[in-house]
Amino acid sequence: MGRPKTKDFVLAGDIGGTMIHLGLFQRGKRRPTPKVVETYSSSETPDLETLIQRFFNAHPASVAGACFGVKGSVEKGRSSVPNLSWTISENKIKRDFKWEHVRLIDDMTATVQAIPLLTSLEVASLGKATVVKEGNIGLIAPGTGLGMALLIRTENGYVPMPSEGAYTDFAPNDETEVELWRYLHQHLGHVSIERVLSGGGLFNIYSWLRDSGRFQEPDWLAESLREKDPARVIAEAAMDQEEPLCAEALNRFVSIFGAVAGNLALMGNTTGGLYLGGRIPSKIMPKLEEGMFLNAFLNKGRFREFLRRIAIRIILNDRAALLGAAHEAFVS
Repeated sequence: MGRPKTKDFVLAGDIGGTMIHLGLFQRGKRRPTPKVVETYSSSETPDLETLIQRFFNAHPASVAGACFGVKGSVEKGRSSVPNLSWTISENKIKRDFKWEHVRLIDDMTATVQAIPLLTSLEVASLGKATVVKEGNIGLIAPGTGLGMALLIRTENGYVPMPSEGAYTDFAPNDETEVELWRYLHQHLGHVSIERVLSGGGLFNIYSWLRDSGRFQEPDWLAESLREKDPARVIAEAAMDQEEPLCAEALNRFVSIFGAVAGNLALMGNTTGGLYLGGRIPSKIMPKLEEGMFLNAFLNKGRFREFLRRIAIRIILNDRAALLGAAHEAFVS
């Protein structure tokens, strides 16, 4: 590829503890357009700067600026990525590459900024509500952990609002969930929402059901859980094989997911839509469509009808965070 003119392109990144996506984006009519995207293992390099240099060695370009969505909190232009020994700094990247504009934002802020740019083919609908274009937007994204963010609508456009709502208290909605809370409190101490609504959360729910004596754990399942990603094993056994213990764990997970999503919709007044991101929702979409999620989402007493009018969408574009980072690189 020839060297593009300065300001034609930006560099965007989606920086996770396991995988890193870097992309060169050009300004498009409606949203940034990717020209090249590379995916790397986070363990392949000692720091982000080395990986950026490797990217540009393969794809020479002059860029107007860069933005990186980072899994983890960002404070004063610095971030430490979970599962890595890296510290990423806006100022260091500016110095090393002589770029004037560099932004670090958390990955949920990057993802939520991509939502207004997504096409109808990049989302799936739950329920019949339609999106109100002038309203606030909410994002809840269970994966390895749990992420949340809001996109607040103002007369000058959208303003992203990061959130650490995943670490607020898990609130049981019935006596069975009180039992779950007691089990987790005994084993973990503080029971945050992330403890039940994430990949690890699904395994926590499974472990509680198994240890309660309600179900027996088959030998083949115990072996699979030791050898593979437990959340994936549980979800697949629930949906593909209808294994009773896994099915009950996933049902409870989906119900809690709906309740927490409804809480976020109320707190953020998300009349512009409540979006489900992260790696889990698209994988369990048939289960989300069964009705348990929506029933729990709506179960808010007097505000049931208000929530019924809020559109719920599942994000299908697994590069949404990268797209949002590219958008931020152009506007910042």
